[in-house]
Amino acid sequence: MSIDTLDVRLITLISENAGISVVECARRLGVARATAQGRLDRLRRTGVIASEAPSIDPAALGYPLRTFCTVQIHQSVGHQRVAEGLAKIPELLELHTITGDYDMMTTIVSRSTHDLQRVLDQISHTEGVARASTRLALESHFKNRTLPLVHSAVPDQAVRAAGGAPRP
Repeated sequence: MSIDTLDVRLITLISENAGISVVECARRLGVARATAQGRLDRLRRTGVIASEAPSIDPAALGYPLRTFCTVQIHQSVGHQRVAEGLAKIPELLELHTITGDYDMMTTIVSRSTHDLQRVLDQISHTEGVARASTRLALESHFKNRTLPLVHSAVPDQAVRAAGGAPRP
Protein backbone atom coordinates (compact mmCIF):
# COMPACT_ATOMS: atom_id res chain seq x y z
CA MET A 1 0.00 0.00 0.00
CA SER A 2 1.51 3.31 -1.00
CA ILE A 3 0.48 6.55 0.63
CA ASP A 4 0.85 10.16 -0.43
CA THR A 5 1.39 13.43 1.41
CA LEU A 6 -2.33 13.95 2.04
CA ASP A 7 -2.49 10.52 3.67
CA VAL A 8 0.54 11.41 5.81
CA ARG A 9 -1.02 14.70 6.86
CA LEU A 10 -4.31 12.96 7.68
CA ILE A 11 -2.63 10.18 9.68
CA THR A 12 -0.57 12.75 11.58
CA LEU A 13 -3.66 14.85 12.30
CA ILE A 14 -5.73 11.98 13.71
CA SER A 15 -2.72 10.62 15.63
CA GLU A 16 -2.09 13.94 17.34
CA ASN A 17 -5.78 14.78 17.90
CA ALA A 18 -7.61 11.73 19.23
CA GLY A 19 -11.34 11.85 18.50
CA ILE A 20 -11.12 14.59 15.88
CA SER A 21 -14.11 14.56 13.54
CA VAL A 22 -13.89 13.96 9.80
CA VAL A 23 -15.35 17.43 9.22
CA GLU A 24 -12.59 19.01 11.33
CA CYS A 25 -9.95 16.92 9.54
CA ALA A 26 -11.24 18.12 6.19
CA ARG A 27 -11.24 21.75 7.38
CA ARG A 28 -7.67 21.60 8.71
CA LEU A 29 -6.40 19.78 5.62
CA GLY A 30 -8.21 22.09 3.20
CA VAL A 31 -10.06 19.26 1.42
CA ALA A 32 -13.70 18.27 0.97
CA ARG A 33 -15.30 16.18 3.72
CA ALA A 34 -15.87 13.35 1.21
CA THR A 35 -12.15 13.36 0.35
CA ALA A 36 -11.14 13.10 4.01
CA GLN A 37 -13.72 10.36 4.64
CA GLY A 38 -12.68 8.43 1.54
CA ARG A 39 -9.02 8.59 2.54
CA LEU A 40 -9.79 7.42 6.09
CA ASP A 41 -11.95 4.57 4.80
CA ARG A 42 -9.18 3.43 2.43
CA LEU A 43 -6.49 3.67 5.12
CA ARG A 44 -8.65 1.56 7.45
CA ARG A 45 -9.66 -0.94 4.76
CA THR A 46 -6.03 -1.54 3.73
CA GLY A 47 -4.88 -1.85 7.34
CA VAL A 48 -2.62 1.22 7.39
CA ILE A 49 -4.83 2.48 10.23
CA ALA A 50 -5.11 -0.73 12.21
CA SER A 51 -7.02 0.50 15.25
CA GLU A 52 -8.90 3.38 16.73
CA ALA A 53 -8.55 1.96 20.23
CA PRO A 54 -7.19 4.23 22.96
CA SER A 55 -3.55 3.89 23.89
CA ILE A 56 -3.44 2.46 27.42
CA ASP A 57 -0.48 3.21 29.69
CA PRO A 58 0.16 0.16 31.90
CA ALA A 59 2.10 2.31 34.40
CA ALA A 60 -1.01 4.44 34.96
CA LEU A 61 -2.88 1.21 35.78
CA GLY A 62 -0.29 0.32 38.41
CA TYR A 63 2.14 -1.73 36.28
CA PRO A 64 5.29 0.44 36.18
CA LEU A 65 7.80 -2.33 35.39
CA ARG A 66 8.34 -3.41 31.78
CA THR A 67 10.35 -6.56 31.13
CA PHE A 68 11.36 -8.28 27.91
CA CYS A 69 11.35 -12.04 28.14
CA THR A 70 12.68 -14.57 25.64
CA VAL A 71 11.24 -18.06 25.80
CA GLN A 72 12.60 -21.41 24.64
CA ILE A 73 9.91 -23.96 23.94
CA HIS A 74 9.74 -27.73 23.62
CA GLN A 75 9.49 -28.10 19.84
CA SER A 76 7.21 -31.12 20.22
CA VAL A 77 4.53 -28.85 21.71
CA GLY A 78 4.80 -26.15 19.05
CA HIS A 79 4.49 -22.38 18.96
CA GLN A 80 0.72 -22.23 18.62
CA ARG A 81 -0.04 -24.23 21.77
CA VAL A 82 2.54 -22.28 23.77
CA ALA A 83 1.09 -19.00 22.46
CA GLU A 84 -2.41 -20.08 23.49
CA GLY A 85 -1.15 -20.88 26.99
CA LEU A 86 0.78 -17.63 27.34
CA ALA A 87 -2.22 -15.62 26.10
CA LYS A 88 -3.96 -16.49 29.36
CA ILE A 89 -1.49 -14.30 31.29
CA PRO A 90 -2.87 -10.72 31.22
CA GLU A 91 0.49 -9.09 32.02
CA LEU A 92 1.92 -10.25 28.67
CA LEU A 93 1.35 -7.36 26.26
CA GLU A 94 2.97 -8.85 23.15
CA LEU A 95 4.20 -12.22 22.01
CA HIS A 96 6.34 -12.87 18.95
CA THR A 97 7.97 -15.92 17.40
CA ILE A 98 11.60 -14.97 16.81
CA THR A 99 14.85 -16.28 15.34
CA GLY A 100 17.99 -17.10 17.27
CA ASP A 101 18.68 -19.08 20.42
CA TYR A 102 15.17 -18.53 21.77
CA ASP A 103 11.85 -19.24 20.09
CA MET A 104 9.54 -16.50 21.33
CA MET A 105 9.75 -13.05 22.87
CA THR A 106 7.20 -11.28 25.03
CA THR A 107 6.78 -7.92 26.72
CA ILE A 108 5.65 -8.20 30.34
CA VAL A 109 4.35 -5.51 32.68
CA SER A 110 4.24 -5.96 36.44
CA ARG A 111 3.52 -4.05 39.64
CA SER A 112 6.85 -4.86 41.35
CA THR A 113 9.75 -7.28 41.17
CA HIS A 114 7.78 -9.60 43.45
CA ASP A 115 4.84 -9.43 41.03
CA LEU A 116 7.24 -10.00 38.11
CA GLN A 117 8.38 -13.23 39.77
CA ARG A 118 4.74 -14.36 39.95
CA VAL A 119 4.31 -13.69 36.21
CA LEU A 120 7.57 -15.46 35.37
CA ASP A 121 6.40 -18.47 37.38
CA GLN A 122 3.20 -18.52 35.30
CA ILE A 123 5.27 -18.40 32.11
CA SER A 124 7.55 -21.21 33.32
CA HIS A 125 4.56 -23.38 34.21
CA THR A 126 2.93 -22.90 30.80
CA GLU A 127 2.81 -26.13 28.81
CA GLY A 128 5.65 -26.29 26.32
CA VAL A 129 7.88 -23.65 27.92
CA ALA A 130 11.40 -25.02 28.46
CA ARG A 131 13.22 -21.89 29.63
CA ALA A 132 12.73 -18.14 29.97
CA SER A 133 15.26 -15.31 30.14
CA THR A 134 14.41 -11.73 31.08
CA ARG A 135 15.70 -8.19 30.64
CA LEU A 136 14.18 -5.47 32.82
CA ALA A 137 13.69 -2.12 31.08
CA LEU A 138 15.16 0.68 33.18
CA GLU A 139 13.80 3.53 31.06
CA SER A 140 11.66 3.82 27.93
CA HIS A 141 12.81 6.49 25.51
CA PHE A 142 9.88 6.00 23.14
CA LYS A 143 7.16 3.40 22.60
CA ASN A 144 4.73 2.60 19.80
CA ARG A 145 6.41 5.15 17.55
CA THR A 146 4.96 4.99 14.04
CA LEU A 147 4.61 8.58 12.78
CA PRO A 148 8.28 8.82 11.69
CA LEU A 149 7.72 5.62 9.69
CA VAL A 150 4.57 7.09 8.11
CA HIS A 151 6.50 10.23 7.14
CA SER A 152 9.33 8.20 5.63
CA ALA A 153 6.89 6.17 3.48
CA VAL A 154 6.42 9.07 1.05
CA PRO A 155 9.22 9.87 -1.42
CA ASP A 156 10.96 13.25 -0.88
CA GLN A 157 9.69 14.48 -4.30
CA ALA A 158 6.10 14.20 -3.09
CA VAL A 159 6.96 16.06 0.10
CA ARG A 160 8.61 18.87 -1.89
CA ALA A 161 5.64 19.07 -4.26
CA ALA A 162 3.33 19.49 -1.27
CA GLY A 163 5.45 22.38 0.01
CA GLY A 164 7.29 20.46 2.73
CA ALA A 165 10.96 20.12 3.42
CA PRO A 166 12.78 16.96 2.37
CA ARG A 167 13.97 14.65 5.13
CA PRO A 168 17.61 14.93 6.19
